[in-house]
Amino acid sequence: MTGPKDPQEQVSPGKVDEDAPKEFTTTESGLKYRILRKGTGDMPSAANAVEVHYKGWLDNGNIFDSSYRRGKTISFGLGQVIPGWTEGMQLVGEGGMIELEIPSKIGYGRRGSPPVIPPNATLHFIVELFDVK
Repeated sequence: MTGPKDPQEQVSPGKVDEDAPKEFTTTESGLKYRILRKGTGDMPSAANAVEVHYKGWLDNGNIFDSSYRRGKTISFGLGQVIPGWTEGMQLVGEGGMIELEIPSKIGYGRRGSPPVIPPNATLHFIVELFDVK
């Protein structure tokens, strides 16, 4: 899949807070994140399942996956996804939206996820958290 090179042109239905940070915060693991909309509900733990809307793209701007394009949210356990997602989703509450930049070491690493995600790829996501289960 390909899309506009600027991820902000790939608009999600969610509203971004006016005071959302412009700069990313970096965690000890190397995950970079920005809270685009503060959530007021529960924050998930690594043991929870979540219901989200998201889009993911590579450094070149190509979208590799998008629940928005499919037109429906998706639910999954945070223990079933790449470490960058597990870590990142614990930083936002229900109703919130987060932008993640996931280095390959906490993404798909050297193996990638052929044929869509190449080896050593940095992954970018915008994720809206609707429910913590």
